Parts: sequence; structure tokens; C-alpha cells
Amino acid sequence: MKRLKSIKFFTLALSVSLVFFSCSDDDDATPIVVPTGEEPSNSELYTSNNSNGNIMIYNVTDLDNVSSKSLLTTSLAADGIYYDSSTDMAVQASRSNLGLEGFLDISLNDSGISIDIDVSGSADMESPREVAVNGNFYVVADNADADGNPLTADGRLYIYEKSGTSFTLRNTITTDIKLWGITFKGNDLYAVVDTTGDLAVYTNFLTNDADVSLSASKRITIEGIVRTHGITYDASSDTMILTDIGDAGNTDDDGGFQIITAFTSKFNATSNGGTLSASEQVRVSGSSTMLGNPVDVAYQASTGTVFIAEAGNGGGRILAYNNIGTGGNITPILNNQLAAASSVYLYTE
Repeated sequence: MKRLKSIKFFTLALSVSLVFFSCSDDDDATPIVVPTGEEPSNSELYTSNNSNGNIMIYNVTDLDNVSSKSLLTTSLAADGIYYDSSTDMAVQASRSNLGLEGFLDISLNDSGISIDIDVSGSADMESPREVAVNGNFYVVADNADADGNPLTADGRLYIYEKSGTSFTLRNTITTDIKLWGITFKGNDLYAVVDTTGDLAVYTNFLTNDADVSLSASKRITIEGIVRTHGITYDASSDTMILTDIGDAGNTDDDGGFQIITAFTSKFNATSNGGTLSASEQVRVSGSSTMLGNPVDVAYQASTGTVFIAEAGNGGGRILAYNNIGTGGNITPILNNQLAAASSVYLYTE
């Protein structure tokens, strides 16, 4: 998730070093550009889970010295999460209460404190997953069967507007794809197509302000992904990252994530219904990665660090990886247990 989701963009000025790698043995493979830059002064990873619904916040400024705090909520399970630094508010989509819940003055709370809902909305959803934010609009992907027919692929995108202490449902979009992860890139909403390796985009998404059924503006296949779930986009480096849970029944080691640098040109060059080739990506996967069911992802471009909410391996983990340029079977540099981890959002300053 992400700000555009999860952090989904950074305002840091980056210096770029051009390091070229290939994700295949093909000598003609497109080189991958890995950005590096000034390290942030403070980085916090906000996480949600489907075990107890509490918010866990990790200070990941120094990955050799990570601290954390747990804030107790009334939710029993939660998914998409977001942090708004301007109001010091954390927001998550409650899967037990079926609505968005916002918590103010989040940085002032000590670990173990029960926090009250300060910004709330109606309980409209059936199976909320990822949250993507654009200004005061909060979009939630719901992966429940929209038409009651299990043979058709569909889902819903709920669009809420935040005003004062309320999330007000503006409208609902019914899709003809199954949903999970979503993220904004400018005014365009990108969505993974659950049960496939596909990526869809809805251009100028928020201009759709009525309850309608809507098809994606464009849909492509990301070669190498079996079943995608998590997604994040970093505007400062034009990098898109998607996770692959592989076989949902294998929670141990068949997952991975794929990094697409120079995303805009690569996506635009791929025709609607076409395939973005593996040679244009870097893939991280293998037994050492601990990736079984990676369901969400966040990216810090300035340090080249990928953060993962891993729902399956060991019952659930928060994982982090750097040295990702060559991809492959990388051991995580951060491995924290978090039962049924479901979402991550990175805030950096």
C-alpha cells in the first residue's frame, strides 16, 4: 500500500548510480538501473495483520537496530494500512469491523496502549484488502465476490472521502477483475489481478464519481509471476514492485517479488493484453528468502530496501531485503515474526 500507498513515494532528492544487472542469462536482456541516494533521517514501517488487528510500528532507520511498538485496536483483523504525517494519523481497513478506522496522535502513544478510533466511516465492505490514498480520497480494494457468481472474476473498489472525523463513502466501482493490491501513480490507479500474474490500470480513476461497473484502461501480464498480491510504486525512481504468492497452499518458499525499474516506459511499451518480459525485471525468490505468501510490499528507493508483509512462512513475518540489484535467492536482512502479517506502509523523512 503506498502518500500514494505504502511509502509509495519519497520527497528525498536522489543521486543515481547506474549499476547494470540482468534477471536472466540472456545477454540481450534489458539492463536494470538501481538507484542509490542519501539515507533518510527517520524511517517507520507501519504494519497490519489478520491475527489480532493491532498496529505494529517498526523504526527501521537503522536495520541493525530495529525497535518496535504495538498499538492495540478494537479490530480483530485488519489489512491495508496508511500513515498521514500531517495529522499524525494511522489508518487501516478493518476486516472485522468492515470499515476504515483512523487513529490520531499516533506517535504520542506508548507500546501496549489501547487506541481509540478518531476518524471513522460506515461499515460498507465485505472483504477489504489494500488501501491507496490520493489527497483526501481513500480507495479500498475489496476481494469479495461482487455478483455472487464464483465463475466470474470481479471485485469492488470503495472510494471514501476524508473530512474532519469521518470517512464518507463517495461511490463504489465494480470491477471485472479479482482484486487485492492497489496503488496510485499520479491520478492513475494500478491494481493487481488476483489469481493471475496480471497488472491493470484505471486512468484518471477518481473522475469516476458514480456507482458504476468499470473495466481497466489497460491490462498486461508480468512474466514470471504465478499469482500476484502486493504492489507499490515509487515515483522518485519510477520503480514498480509486485509480489508473487505462487501456490497459495504453499506457505513456505515458493513466493517472490519482482522489481521493474524505468516502469513507465516499459509499461507504455507493452501493448494492452501483452506481456512485460522477465528480462525487463529483477526477481527475488528461493528457499533462503522465507517468501511463501508475500501479500504486501513497500520500497525505500534511497537505500534500495524492499519491505515485505509475509503472511505464510512461519505463521507470518515482516521481512526486509537490500542488495536486490541482481535478484535471486537472497536472505532477508530483517526477519521479525508478525502473525498473519497483511500490509506494510513505509513513512520516511
